Amino acid sequence: MTNKVQKTDAEWRALLSPLAYDVTRRHGTERAGTNHDFPQGPGIFHCLCCGAALFDRETKYDSCSGWPSFFRPVDGAAIGESEDRRHFMSRTEVHCTRCDAHLGHVFPDGPAPSGLRYCINGVALNFVPKEG
Repeated sequence: MTNKVQKTDAEWRALLSPLAYDVTRRHGTERAGTNHDFPQGPGIFHCLCCGAALFDRETKYDSCSGWPSFFRPVDGAAIGESEDRRHFMSRTEVHCTRCDAHLGHVFPDGPAPSGLRYCINGVALNFVPKEG
């Protein structure tokens, strides 16, 4: 992992849209079906807050959940997990280990080969197309 990105709350507020700030810094959730009109084609999804590479476009699939879903992170992705007991349920939260941005949750109901569904807030991602 590269150096930890740390900013004050005021710095994050100045850098992010209100929705991106709420989701990534305050563990919010965007409405289903919004903020994931990403371009098609090869590329990498990066953390909106720090630019860390998280998911390859090839691992994205339609889970019919209303949020972008991936079956595995890129090799060496800066993704950490923690227990989330908010909203009267127990889930596994995923966050960027480089900047602590809340990304979404991971569930054990995804497709092969991993069997995992990384259900990610689209507003927390920045898609960078592969050149070539």
